Amino acid sequence: MQRLGRADKQVTPERSRVEERLDLLAAVLLALATVATAWSGYQASRWNGEQAKASGRTNGLRIEAARAQGLAQAETQVDVATFSSWADAYANKNAFLADFYFKRFRKEFKPAVEAWIATRPLRNPEAPLTPFVMPEYKLQARDDANRLDTEAGLSAAAVLVDIQRSTNYVLAVVLFAAALFFAGMSARLPTLRVRLALFALGLALFVGTVVWLATFPVSVSV
Repeated sequence: MQRLGRADKQVTPERSRVEERLDLLAAVLLALATVATAWSGYQASRWNGEQAKASGRTNGLRIEAARAQGLAQAETQVDVATFSSWADAYANKNAFLADFYFKRFRKEFKPAVEAWIATRPLRNPEAPLTPFVMPEYKLQARDDANRLDTEAGLSAAAVLVDIQRSTNYVLAVVLFAAALFFAGMSARLPTLRVRLALFALGLALFVGTVVWLATFPVSVSV
């Protein structure tokens, strides 16, 4: 009985020191996981804001692209109408009326007509049917519409990226919360082996999430 009592006295202080160290480490892990959870939540909200701003830019670009496309269509209709009138006068050899319409061609359209006339369309069967297929026929509004559409597509892709970043930070919040749970439980259970297992699980989850988090971009409000 005395030997057993001595053995107990030798084991109990050692176990107590392990438990004290475990409690200290669990407290440190709780503190770090709490800070990491708050940081991840902040970043998730920041990337939500970035996504909202990117969505606004995308909508604005699409509106501008639609406006430019509408202008290009209107200008094309004007070109078609004036060309039809001019072609009728030109074919009927009404020089006065043909000159009247020619002077009213838009600046962008006139080079295409001149290049088309140079192909002798009334005599050359291989000439283009209309000046609208000539390489000289260009519409700045149409080019603007295509450019804005491209920019809108890139901005829409940025929206998806920002959404994914926000989602990743939300997942990090969940993982850090799980680490908090395991660290907190490791300080409450009576069995040392179970406490060590829970702490090790919480620590592994915390470290793994921190390493993953280090690969994320950061958005900071200035």
